[in-house]
Amino acid sequence: MKVINQKLAVSGPAHPEFEGVPVPLWLPFGFYPLSRGRHSGILRPEFMTDEVRGLGLQGLGYYKVLNDHWDAQFSTDIFSYGEWMAGLRTSYRKRYKHSGGFSFSYRSSKQNFKNDPDFSKTKVFNVSWNHSMDSKSRPGVTFSASVNAGSTKFNQLVPGNPYINYSNLMGSSITYSKTWKDKPFNLSVSANHSQNNNLGQVNLSLPNVAFNVNTVFPFQKKNSAGTMKWYEKIGVGYSGSFSNTINFIDTLKYGQNGVKPFFRYLLDTAEWNAQHSIPISVSLPPILGGKVIVSPGISYNQTWIQRTTNYYWNNTLKKVDTVTAKGLFIDQRGSASLSFNTAIYGKLEFKKSKIVALRHVIRPTVGLSYTPDLNKGHIKRTQVDTTGKVISYNEIGGNFLFNSSSRKSGAMTFGADNILEMKVRSKKDTANGGIKKVRIIEGFGFSSSYDFIRDSMNLSPINFYARTTLFEKISINANAILNPYQSDVRGYDIAKYAWQGGKFKLGRLSSGSISMSTSFQSKPKDAKKDEQRKKAMNEQLNDPALQADQQRLLEYMQQNPNEFVDFNIQWQLSFSYSLSFYSRMKSDFSGFETDITSGTTVNGSFNLTPKWKLSGNASYDFSTKKIQYLSMAINREMHCWQLSINVVPVGYARSFSFSINPKSTLLQDLKVNRSRYFY
Repeated sequence: MKVINQKLAVSGPAHPEFEGVPVPLWLPFGFYPLSRGRHSGILRPEFMTDEVRGLGLQGLGYYKVLNDHWDAQFSTDIFSYGEWMAGLRTSYRKRYKHSGGFSFSYRSSKQNFKNDPDFSKTKVFNVSWNHSMDSKSRPGVTFSASVNAGSTKFNQLVPGNPYINYSNLMGSSITYSKTWKDKPFNLSVSANHSQNNNLGQVNLSLPNVAFNVNTVFPFQKKNSAGTMKWYEKIGVGYSGSFSNTINFIDTLKYGQNGVKPFFRYLLDTAEWNAQHSIPISVSLPPILGGKVIVSPGISYNQTWIQRTTNYYWNNTLKKVDTVTAKGLFIDQRGSASLSFNTAIYGKLEFKKSKIVALRHVIRPTVGLSYTPDLNKGHIKRTQVDTTGKVISYNEIGGNFLFNSSSRKSGAMTFGADNILEMKVRSKKDTANGGIKKVRIIEGFGFSSSYDFIRDSMNLSPINFYARTTLFEKISINANAILNPYQSDVRGYDIAKYAWQGGKFKLGRLSSGSISMSTSFQSKPKDAKKDEQRKKAMNEQLNDPALQADQQRLLEYMQQNPNEFVDFNIQWQLSFSYSLSFYSRMKSDFSGFETDITSGTTVNGSFNLTPKWKLSGNASYDFSTKKIQYLSMAINREMHCWQLSINVVPVGYARSFSFSINPKSTLLQDLKVNRSRYFY
């Protein structure tokens, strides 16, 4: 072999060996680039087989270094059935200024042959952009972008990547903000986007403008001495915002089948609004020996909106019709409030027990508020069913006012938050004299309000919540809304408490959720090696110059998880479960229905031997009683090389893949890959 330092190495014929066994393959010569840093070159494609796309080459392209601050990568996918994809990705970085990247992909999808009943042809695209600005480049000014948008079917048609195929939610955000030095002003301008690929819905929110004035104290003296007067603590602020939203469905054929042309459809769905708010606060000293904090406040706000929504009962069709009108409409609201907060502590000590003490902290809150109905002329009433049921609504926004015909309120709000913790004697933890603090319940409590002005149904639904971490491993979060009223046969509330009528009952649950998650793993075989890995990762995440590279590495790890297996951890297991339900009004106003969703996910891996690792992850939907996703993988540690076999036996995108690749990122293109995908 001849070597030119940091340039290249050239060798004669070579006979490779695999685990000490000669491979029946001879290489006539070897050519090994040794240059460091970025350099232009051809990107090696991967060969794959897809039952609906045919044979294909994925990732064929060229990488070009444009200059010290820019690079570009062009790639393409080609399949024998006619599908192709072309993509361009660029990244840029200027030290102490900014960094980011942009990519655009266009895919012409052809699945199966033309005469096949399952033949389909689709053209989709996707665009992404990320940009971050160094905070030191322009103090007081920030600009950031995180864009991921495109056709709602794009993710579904990406071959060989079940992680992307099942990603149904996408979003984008572009934000510019400015803060004035030595002034209480700040400005923010943003554009946001969200889309549901499963439903084909796309929501755009642009432009969004917000201007805020931080709380100022107009009566405070510039050179005050001694104790401040109460009126000097009066603070006044301002916040104003403007937003515009546009909604459309990606799968509609605009201009056909009675659907309006695309741009006319956008104009009809566009809706803007502006808001102004002036909060006034007073900072008062605590009362009752400093144990109770008093917080008074006054606020006034306006909402400008471009349309009203009215509902009319159609006696002929026996349904509710919706009519909208455009213009400029102003919704005004004002309120005055006074709140009281304190904390109550209770402690129970034990002398001859492993438990040293129990501590209970209660933080009750009580508030009084008055809200006049400044826009009572916009409160309308409409019949919603054949029984003559009437519901009030606000025509500005079209929101229904359940159990009330006015927004006027004179209410008392109340609630309490609780924390329960204990101190135990620990033999393992010798810090603090061997006493360890353990939180039994991190927080649980309730909140509600009682409106004195309403003629009936004065008590609002009661919100309960709880959160804790059991054994420092199992995280539990739960919340529920309790409706304190009885209901008629159609589910509408009636002016009668649930505990009235002979049977004691606190109420009925209208919505609730509970989620649990936990993870366990063995101690690393080499603690020093694991510590070095974590330290290196934290340094990369905290270095702004490496964030763009780190993002690309994370994307690659998500697409190729079996190439990043940690044999230093002998086993690991994570589990999560969620259950939620809520009662919502039916679209025809005929009553209420309850939606229930529940599911669980499991991820785990363990070393069969020091060289073999088995891993897998699965998700199950209890509502549909189906496995949503399941993947299994087995990996072989081969010192500088790694073998992986991955199987996805169920779901939309079933697949099988086999690959052998070196661990070095410099040699990642040397992998041997065999993949098959089934749809």
